[in-house]
Amino acid sequence: MLLNDLIKAAIKEDMPNGDVTTDSLGLTPKPGKAVLKAKEDIILSGLLPFETTVSMLEPNVKIKWHFEEGQRILKGQNICSLEGDLIQILKAERVALNFLGHLSGIATYTRRFVDAIAGTKTRILDTRKTLPGYRDLEKKAVVHGGGVNHRMNLSTAILIKDNHIAMMGGIKNAVERTRKNTNLDIEVEASNLDDVKIAVALKVKRILLDNMNTHALTEARALIPEDIETEASGNMSLERVPEVAKAGIDFISVGALTHSAPVADVSLQFDWQKK
Repeated sequence: MLLNDLIKAAIKEDMPNGDVTTDSLGLTPKPGKAVLKAKEDIILSGLLPFETTVSMLEPNVKIKWHFEEGQRILKGQNICSLEGDLIQILKAERVALNFLGHLSGIATYTRRFVDAIAGTKTRILDTRKTLPGYRDLEKKAVVHGGGVNHRMNLSTAILIKDNHIAMMGGIKNAVERTRKNTNLDIEVEASNLDDVKIAVALKVKRILLDNMNTHALTEARALIPEDIETEASGNMSLERVPEVAKAGIDFISVGALTHSAPVADVSLQFDWQKK
């Protein structure tokens, strides 16, 4: 979905028949200023949807950003300053904050995982567990947090998972059939050490070690040559990823980055003083 269409839908959802509260006050345009503040330490993401949302309702708004996406903002710091018709900015407030809070929340949560494995070769990956229509925005937020995007969608990369393997009667059949129909690199899921041995023999690009405990991950890593990438997934928490990284895994995929990140606490503060 295009960003403008997503924002228009969000505004329509929030104001299907206008803002009856603000409209009932019968206010005339009120030029003024507002500031966007961080109410906790965050990693910034979502500038474009925030700015586009406000601009749709107040085309003459002037926004000055004090930080760039991916930068850390401390509690109490001003993220940006706005100048324009405060009545229209007020109408845009919730939708704009929903975008920026959600995306900054993902970036902030991702940075926590990245920091947890600092000093290792391991990289943190996202997944396709994203809100419908929000995938591009959410995956950009992961990058702003220091993570790495896995495949964007089912059309961009091959990942043979358990259901594909079951349909084909085994990893070997699945990989060989896939190779007959494409030259793309192949990643295959392995749920035990026997699966790992088969995948290694087939010389796939990457092996996804799914739902293995740390001991099994270490054993699997010892079976996999350096020219085959390794990825671990399944119940990856902030507490667990450091020990998985120490096992020498190349990538750790974390669905929680996009489906469970807390919303960043930000607020828009208006200056209503008469000029």
